[in-house]
Amino acid sequence: MATTLHTIRFPNESAAYRAAHDELLDAEMALRRQTEEVAALRRQLPLGGAIREDYRFAESADPSDVASSRPVRMSELFAPGKETLVLYSFMYGPEMKHACPLCTSILDSLDGEAPHITQRVNLAVVAKSPLRRIRELAISRGWRKLWLLSSAGNSYNADYHAENAKGNQLPVLNVFVRRDGDIHHAYATELLYAPSEAGQEGRHVDPIWPLWNVFDYTPDGRGTDWHPKLAY
Repeated sequence: MATTLHTIRFPNESAAYRAAHDELLDAEMALRRQTEEVAALRRQLPLGGAIREDYRFAESADPSDVASSRPVRMSELFAPGKETLVLYSFMYGPEMKHACPLCTSILDSLDGEAPHITQRVNLAVVAKSPLRRIRELAISRGWRKLWLLSSAGNSYNADYHAENAKGNQLPVLNVFVRRDGDIHHAYATELLYAPSEAGQEGRHVDPIWPLWNVFDYTPDGRGTDWHPKLAY
């Protein structure tokens, strides 16, 4: 006899539905355990390599003026008392006519989460395009909370594999930590570079991307022929 996991029941559910849902719930509980096990493995990674240089980015000096710009070093992205920096590279290179729709979808939601995230860690978003293009995109999307940077004047994207040898941009999340005054690489979403599996795509930044997680709750799932767009 199957173990009853809880006593909650929904109106007019069948015995077959309950039996199948209890089997699913066992799998969800196992996934919950594995999610924490994987997170623990990330936390146990040895300290990564020190950064090659204190990268100089460009940030907006005046959010109301798309042309305003000032330099900011990577070391200045660390607020007092916060020793971790989450730096997301999104696909918007100088030769790209439009920003990547998928990355844009991620940032649409991350903009709302930024005030919560930055209570514990530093968060910034970087793209290879000139700062003015990034600011114009931000205004068109309504992004107000994200710390947006341009890496047009440095090698950060190439060094941390958000740009390949052909200059194509890649969506990568890197984490850095500051230890004894030095900045070290701590983690990257390397699943992007791992061998692909049928039906999986990259899925390397899915944990920060609510869109697909919502679809995973639905009977139709993610589907195979739909991706987010810049406009509908």
